[in-house]
Amino acid sequence: MLKNFFTFIAIGLSLAACKTAQKSPQSDDQPSPRVSETLKPDSIQQQQDSLEVAIVIDSTKFQDSVRISVYPLKPDTISIIGVGDIMIGTNFPNTSYLPSDSGKYMLAGVKSVLQDADLTFGNQEGVILNEGGVQKNCSNPDVCYLFRSPEYLAKHYVDAGFDLMSLANNHAGDFGDAGRKNTMRVLEELGIHHAGQLAQPFTIFEKDNMKYGFVAFSPNTGTQSINNLTEAIGIVKHLDSLSDIVIVSFHGGAEGKSHQHVTRETEIFYGENRGNVYNFSHKMIDAGADVIFGHGPHVARAIEVYKNRFIAYSLGNFATYGRFNLRGESGLAPIVKIKVDDEGYFLEGKIISAIQAGAGIPEIDSDNRAALKIKELTEIDFPESKIMIDLKGNIRYLQNQY
Repeated sequence: MLKNFFTFIAIGLSLAACKTAQKSPQSDDQPSPRVSETLKPDSIQQQQDSLEVAIVIDSTKFQDSVRISVYPLKPDTISIIGVGDIMIGTNFPNTSYLPSDSGKYMLAGVKSVLQDADLTFGNQEGVILNEGGVQKNCSNPDVCYLFRSPEYLAKHYVDAGFDLMSLANNHAGDFGDAGRKNTMRVLEELGIHHAGQLAQPFTIFEKDNMKYGFVAFSPNTGTQSINNLTEAIGIVKHLDSLSDIVIVSFHGGAEGKSHQHVTRETEIFYGENRGNVYNFSHKMIDAGADVIFGHGPHVARAIEVYKNRFIAYSLGNFATYGRFNLRGESGLAPIVKIKVDDEGYFLEGKIISAIQAGAGIPEIDSDNRAALKIKELTEIDFPESKIMIDLKGNIRYLQNQY
């Protein structure tokens, strides 16, 4: 008779893309097993699967037999890429603002980089809609641009490797409810997770055996508000209770080259409260967020690691075709790739510099200008920082944080 025991055995199986094992599940809190068989001890066969798994052998309830439960293992390190504003062509006010060749080359120059992560994020600036919709009224037509990207352009997001997108920004309502609903529909059909609209302020999804919570905020009508801290904290706490990693996106802060610094104060721009992005980000991490990607100023801003969690205060413009000012700093298109552990702790990262060529096509920048700009801004805005950025864009702790 077997004596009582409870043992965890982790094995790596045939799939070449298997990831490193995380902690084995505990006996009093196990998920439903993918495979469960009751076998005699002398007849246990080696099982092969396409996943790396944990085999749990439990004989506490069986005297002459063993139950084997097979669980998919979680990775212990996750790579996440974040980029800024994306609008790869608009048919409004006319089709002259659409890229040639159906946008085939819009993301080709950065595709290999974007695909090289477990998860890739961007901000969808504008709506995805072929035609129609109710145009947004603008109080100041001189600073009002409306973006309506035809559906065929969105397929390039999948090809480039995007997994999730924020829909919380000042262009999410450019063409009314029709634009909002169609944007969500198209992304869902493409398998791209999204959040930020009041109809769907957050989402929870699984990828590679990890469960992610994602929520997006902005100061704009029809989106989850960056200025309602009580509600924002509640959402993040809820996601933290259900997810392995919580990612927060915000569209906030004043716009333009004169607003590249994190002021740590509430920013008012064109009479609109664009939030205190410093206070907001810290509150979100206090509530359980693990990674924060900011955008909205149309220029890059500093990065910070707070409580071992990563914050990018603005990732600027990334792929913004035809209707954007891309001169100087506005044309920088940083790609931030970070590595976190299975609890969301920042381990290391890299700023991969891209720049928007021509009318707004991102290409890798051999002069590394985006990384150097973020390095400069970080050293000025966060002199107390526990991280450093080297001349190649690598982000590391100044000393071991563990």
